[in-house]
Amino acid sequence: MKERCPWPGDDPQMVAYHDEEWGVPLHDNRKLFEFLVLDAFQAGLSWAIVLRKREAFRKAFAGFDPARVARFTSARVEKLLGDPGIVRNRQKVESTVANARAFLAVQEEFGSFDSYIWQFTSGRPKVNRWRSLAQLPSTSAESDAMSRELKRRGFRFTGSTICYAFMQAAGMVNDHLVSCFRYRKLARMR
Repeated sequence: MKERCPWPGDDPQMVAYHDEEWGVPLHDNRKLFEFLVLDAFQAGLSWAIVLRKREAFRKAFAGFDPARVARFTSARVEKLLGDPGIVRNRQKVESTVANARAFLAVQEEFGSFDSYIWQFTSGRPKVNRWRSLAQLPSTSAESDAMSRELKRRGFRFTGSTICYAFMQAAGMVNDHLVSCFRYRKLARMR
């Protein structure tokens, strides 16, 4: 049996996310937007809740196409607030639309969101060597800098803790425990 980080427990969806996605260096702009959205919705909730609603979020937010989401009107926001498939939090829904607009502005300036966001780790994943979940931080100097910069550019729900969760999801940091079967493989991915 494979040894993995303990946080997915025995939830099949969480295990699949851990084994296939979490910590894999990501350079696809739409996928980066997806994780930015989902991590913002996770604020104050468990990742398991957001993960279970992921398909509903995908449908509600136009397949996480930032250009389409940026055009959402207040009427569309109201419709989303009635969607039981997603987390119906007005601030988070409105921030998703605002973040899509800021995301597009960053893409315009830097050529891609990918080239912009990876500058916070000098273009390479930061490989940590944690032996227990208790060692994992909730923020870092990099997530602090990312948070300040994203907020300066008009992003919302991008505090340092959310930015750090985003960095973990997008593989900007490898926070798999050294005992986890994913650690070595991802540590080689640059």
